[in-house]
Amino acid sequence: MIPALRAMTTRLCALVCARRVRSVSPYSRVLRSVLGGCLLLMASASQAWQASIERDALGVPHIFGETDADMAFGLAWAQAEDGWEILEETLPYYRGEAARYFGREAAVTDYLIKWLGFWDVIARDYERALKPATRTYLDAFAAGFNAFAAQHPERVNLDVLPVTSQDVIAAHMFRHLLFYGFEQPITALRAETRQFEISDAPELPNTAITLGSNATAIAPSRSRDGSTLLMINSHQPLTGPVSWYEAHLQSGEGLNVMGGLFIGAPALGVGFSKHHGWGATVNQPDLVDIFVLDIDPEDDNRYRVDGDWLALEAFDIPIKVLLWGWLPWTVKEKGYRSIHGPVMKTDHGTYAVRYAGMDEIRQVEQWLAMSAARSFEEWRAALALQHIASFNFVYANADGVIHFVHNAMMPERTKGWRWDQYLPGDREDLIWDAYLPLEALPSVTNPPSGFVHSANQSPFQVSSEGSNPVISEYPTESGWPTRMTNRAVRGLELLEANTAISMTDFSEIKHDNAYSPRYRGHAFLEAIAALAPENPDETEALALIRGWDLHTDRDNRHAALGVCILLEEWQAERAGSALPDPRDTLHECMDSVRAVAGRLDPEWGVIQQHGRGDRTWPAAGGPDTLRAMYAEQLDEDDPFVTVVAGDGLYYLIEWTAEGKQTILGTHQYGSQMTDPASPHYLDQAEDFAQEKMRSPGFHKENRSPVSRRYEVSN
Repeated sequence: MIPALRAMTTRLCALVCARRVRSVSPYSRVLRSVLGGCLLLMASASQAWQASIERDALGVPHIFGETDADMAFGLAWAQAEDGWEILEETLPYYRGEAARYFGREAAVTDYLIKWLGFWDVIARDYERALKPATRTYLDAFAAGFNAFAAQHPERVNLDVLPVTSQDVIAAHMFRHLLFYGFEQPITALRAETRQFEISDAPELPNTAITLGSNATAIAPSRSRDGSTLLMINSHQPLTGPVSWYEAHLQSGEGLNVMGGLFIGAPALGVGFSKHHGWGATVNQPDLVDIFVLDIDPEDDNRYRVDGDWLALEAFDIPIKVLLWGWLPWTVKEKGYRSIHGPVMKTDHGTYAVRYAGMDEIRQVEQWLAMSAARSFEEWRAALALQHIASFNFVYANADGVIHFVHNAMMPERTKGWRWDQYLPGDREDLIWDAYLPLEALPSVTNPPSGFVHSANQSPFQVSSEGSNPVISEYPTESGWPTRMTNRAVRGLELLEANTAISMTDFSEIKHDNAYSPRYRGHAFLEAIAALAPENPDETEALALIRGWDLHTDRDNRHAALGVCILLEEWQAERAGSALPDPRDTLHECMDSVRAVAGRLDPEWGVIQQHGRGDRTWPAAGGPDTLRAMYAEQLDEDDPFVTVVAGDGLYYLIEWTAEGKQTILGTHQYGSQMTDPASPHYLDQAEDFAQEKMRSPGFHKENRSPVSRRYEVSN
């Protein structure tokens, strides 16, 4: 093509991209086809990428590229094949444009994205903060989605094209806030009255933790035959934008890793290589601070800091809203910022928010560095970048090194203040601008006990006594979690009881489905069991509760009532509310179990099912057990509840003393995430429910037969 003509065509394509047609009219379909061709043209005008994808018998993609960027292109293509619809429906949220597609209910998210200024920060820092190699990688990743969409326009239903590198960055910025609980203090600000006093003393309460995850490492000193063992078991929703997608990534530049990531993510969140691996669990230390601004009574856009009046930075937040399913409408809101951060005006005060990871766009860079690391030292150096705001990490390698770290972008705060409360906004010395270094975070390497176990509990109880980080050695201003989950208590007691753990033992610990008598919630269960029955129904129910062995095996007829009671306590504790009345809870659980199963003593595997649509299988496990299962009644006519979150993609890895690596893994459904007609939509679900694991094929000799091998390029 003549250069001038090519340049003109490229500009025309850019205009077509900007048009972003959403209608499903024949005209729109034609325009989308033109858009697809434009995307290919624009991609080829910049850089060409090529990758090979090998699908094993279960459809899991093993992706190879001559360069890391080539591989990233192939990874995006594979993700699009298996979950384009997930990417398509989430992109508007990351862009702050969701209300335009999904109506007024999505406007709150749009406001949040623009109020926090994500896209302003990306525009300012993308070129200067990210390494050129990272930008190239992200360009290739975005190009993979666009090339797929161009060749498969029938899969494109929303006008979200083109996918950009900046979209990938925004996704990480948004998702990470939700993982460490950013929404909790923001929700409190929107209450009718002020929820906290202004700090005047240095005490800190416990910090709540969400659903959670498990990760465990066993050193050679604790294993039966000198092996090192690692469990990677992060819990997520089983469907949607943060459900696990499995992939094996290789490049000619030396990368060779396998594990889990989300659709739209360019790097593994959890995974392993031949030499080492890591798991991640959610942690929620105090990473958000709220400042009460001293507002000028004569001008509500002025606030005082150290005796000086400063002007709030005001800016418009235009939100395009879809009304009545078709009519677009633009609503203009006002946003404000202070030197502390984003500002919220309410009836009970004006508040500024400062949070960990504010203005940070390099999360991807750290995830990539963790995957690229080839030793414990390199992996620790990746963590020391401190671009990832939270998550505990558990690590193990073939050399017998095990490690736990309560990772966080922990603010360096002025001592002596109650940082769990609101802070006075008129003191500049309270506005922190640095984070504790990695070595100042709670961690332990090669503890004398020979194991570490992370299950969303206190970072000071992850091993045996004498092998834990010591809480007094860390700043009280950081709000470290002190809560213990059942998965933590039960896991620690099982690990303590076995000083010679084999791979079989390790699997049994991972799939353990019991509640510990030492677990906090057991006291509430005992309080209900101690009730005197007042009628025959209560007599039957209380007999079932008293006879429960605290397990959730599939044939257990006591678990339905017991799990319901423990779940009531769990939800109250997480919400920070008072425990419900024991007898009221007994009746509610009796009604709940009968409503689903028609009786008080159904087999647990009958009432709890795993699967999708009309294909389900009995499943053991329960909320906050090591075999983590969180279930809901998806249809009021279902005589069972369906597992919707908890265990998903997980691995057990062994490095023997002789250097051999054994890997077992499973996925909750299969590699295809959105197409029920695919053979891989549900081909792992039955084995998953039956706790059968397989070799994921990281080593080619252990890979199941290849079902398809193909090249992709732009």
